[in-house]
Amino acid sequence: MKLEIISTNEIMFSGEVESVTLPGVSGKFTVLKNHASLISVLKPGEVKYSAGGLETRIDIKGGLADIDMNKIAVCVY
Repeated sequence: MKLEIISTNEIMFSGEVESVTLPGVSGKFTVLKNHASLISVLKPGEVKYSAGGLETRIDIKGGLADIDMNKIAVCVY
């Protein structure tokens, strides 16, 4: 899957990942390959993703996530 995490100032991450966990307003959710399409508002919390066997965490204040066709676009503030 392709993940892009962007803020107003920079591209924080762009690359292939195995999984992504996002802090949705209705609770945390994990995205794996072939996930159903969805758009979600994100609340303050932690974006966690696994790439190449390494897990990375990024604290966010909120944002939006768009998941479609194994591409995850996350806009954060």
